[in-house]
Amino acid sequence: MNMITHPSHTVAAPIVECRGVWKIFGNQSAAAIDAAKRFTEGKDALLRQHGSVVAVADATFAVQQGETFCIIGLSGSGKSTLIRHFNRLIAPTCGEVLIHGQDICKMASGDLRDLRSRKMGMVFQNVALLPYRTVLENVMLPLEVQGINKSDGVRKSQEALDKVGLGNWANRYPEELSGGMQQRVGIARALVADPDVLLMDEPFSALDPLIRKQLQIEFKKLSSELRKTTIFITHDIDEAIRIGDRIAIMKEGRIIQIGTPEEVVLNPADEYVASFMEGISRLKLLKARSMLKRIDSQDLSQFGGRSLDALASVDIDADLETLIDVAVGKREDVVAIKQDGQIVGTVLP
Repeated sequence: MNMITHPSHTVAAPIVECRGVWKIFGNQSAAAIDAAKRFTEGKDALLRQHGSVVAVADATFAVQQGETFCIIGLSGSGKSTLIRHFNRLIAPTCGEVLIHGQDICKMASGDLRDLRSRKMGMVFQNVALLPYRTVLENVMLPLEVQGINKSDGVRKSQEALDKVGLGNWANRYPEELSGGMQQRVGIARALVADPDVLLMDEPFSALDPLIRKQLQIEFKKLSSELRKTTIFITHDIDEAIRIGDRIAIMKEGRIIQIGTPEEVVLNPADEYVASFMEGISRLKLLKARSMLKRIDSQDLSQFGGRSLDALASVDIDADLETLIDVAVGKREDVVAIKQDGQIVGTVLP
């Protein structure tokens, strides 16, 4: 892995990086771009005087290996336009988009096709499964594009379906699946080629609330296990807080604030960000790791006369709301806390 060296420390190079990305639709003359960058005339005046619309304005950020980076904003904020820059479905008016340090805007068409088929997976709100193909055949599509032989394609597609809990549905057709199951197939299809980067554009927004929450939890767990670098678009701050390691908030094409869920909720950059955070329970911000009672290896066999393995459990990064839900749902007075699949402590809810 490429490394960036600083005088005092060494950090891993980001997997995905935006450097001053602008996207202007309509007139892209030098005068129009200059007026858009100054942004002193307002959107309506810019459209009226120059015939230009700013969709993305000076987006600059980096996403690290294994990080889930959520971009949130209202309809028309530019978030879906921005995500389409990372596989160059949309080319920026100016600025750089880098994947593994390489500017994809300068890639030849063959290299770009290779990037899309081998390095990236994408899941949209409309999962767009082909109705005449089985679930397994839908998942296998990216491998067919790569030219992988059929036997390997079938094996890898079955493994991807197993990861999303649909291993027994391989020979069914999309019409036989619920909306949530179809989204799982979409995730399996995005994962089957083992991409470095996942691009997810509001994949759960059309689902019922309970199914949506379940998929959010499952995706968070799967993402942690596979260490995929993910850019996740949403308009739901609860969803962003539940799955995001960091959150970027967009308004009228600009990124207003970037930070961890705790940072954006507890220290909003302005009134617009604060309005997004209204009604967010602080229970979502307090994590199990901050409350657990550590146990050593000698304590692992028994706790209160019971095996710890028999207790209800949550991940060490689960929020307090999830912890309470598990304790109440399982009628437990103690919950085991796991890290990397191993019990490391307990919490008394």
